[in-house]
Amino acid sequence: MEDKKTWDLISIASIPLVMTLGNSMLIPVLPAIEKELQISSLQVSMLITVYSVVAIICIPFAGYLSDRLGRKVIIIPSLFLAGIGGLIAGFASWQMDDPYKYIIFGRFLQGIGAAGSFPIVLPLVGDIFPKESDVSKGLGVVETSNTFGKVLSPILGAALATVVWFLPFFAFPVFCVISIIMMLFLVKTPKNTKKPVALKEFLHSIKTIFKNNGRWLYAIFIIGCICMFVIFGVLFYLSTMLEDEHGIDGIKKGIILAIPLAALCLSSYITGKGIGEEKPLMKWMTVIGLGLLTVSVFSISFSKDIYILLTALVASGIGIGIALPSLDALVTEGIKKEQRGTITSVYSSMRFVGVAVGPPVFAVLMKISHAVLFLSNTLICVVALFIAVFAIKPDED
Repeated sequence: MEDKKTWDLISIASIPLVMTLGNSMLIPVLPAIEKELQISSLQVSMLITVYSVVAIICIPFAGYLSDRLGRKVIIIPSLFLAGIGGLIAGFASWQMDDPYKYIIFGRFLQGIGAAGSFPIVLPLVGDIFPKESDVSKGLGVVETSNTFGKVLSPILGAALATVVWFLPFFAFPVFCVISIIMMLFLVKTPKNTKKPVALKEFLHSIKTIFKNNGRWLYAIFIIGCICMFVIFGVLFYLSTMLEDEHGIDGIKKGIILAIPLAALCLSSYITGKGIGEEKPLMKWMTVIGLGLLTVSVFSISFSKDIYILLTALVASGIGIGIALPSLDALVTEGIKKEQRGTITSVYSSMRFVGVAVGPPVFAVLMKISHAVLFLSNTLICVVALFIAVFAIKPDED
């Protein structure tokens, strides 16, 4: 990787870190918010759901606009809007007697900002690095940064909330400003010398891409969704179990939640550096990661022992950490630059679907039984594994 691109990559990688902090920092704080605002568990869960649903809807539009107007033109205003959303939520929590609807509006704005920032990072990495091997390494760093945000979030969110419960809302705009400054001054995107195509022609080209490559693209979209569904669902389960059955909360709970995510973070970094530009290797690394995830989730089905659970969750994190950078590289390197933003944005939308759906589905299944919860998720992981083996055929691209 070119040394002169190091700061570009660091700046770009700050975006998934910031966006992950903006959402996941709230997870350990939700019980405190519920208590402070005297709202129901369903109402407090909407702080996560609104953010994710808005992002799902807006991501494809952001991807299209980034293909037409440029990546930085979309990313920087999106980061600004996300920061404004955090300020609105924080100020309302601080100054108002009944701030709930304003917090929801702030989260709504943050969801729009998230749609125009993190998903655009994937095609931006593909734009600035001409070599596919460098793209894979760059995407590995981005995925590692995203995962590191998940590792840091529960600890940082819990620590900030010990000062005052709404402090995580105010912390997020600070992170956004840092990212904006880095993007403005440290990221130099290559000039696009091609004239933007008309909308009708662009849509036709997208239709052609899905006609020719739909099989493996749909496969990657589904697998990405399943990976995020499992990891966020399991984190929700672990957070609930630690508090309800073991009496562990606060920073201590945040540290325990960070353990499987740290494994995910490390394996993402190693995988991104190792897969290079070999697309068959990317496929089989995805298969290996999903195989490890499936075995780990299955093993949890038969025991609620905390040590067995944490060991299996660490293995699950490693499996997802192996799969995600490989999926990122396949979907980014397999599409031409002109349509890359749109296609990767659809992929990012599917990942957000997993984030949004995981916790509520796990909440419902938890009420049935521990075995039903993890056996049903084992079946979902098996589906992902079969899709990876039989539907992803990079040698046919």
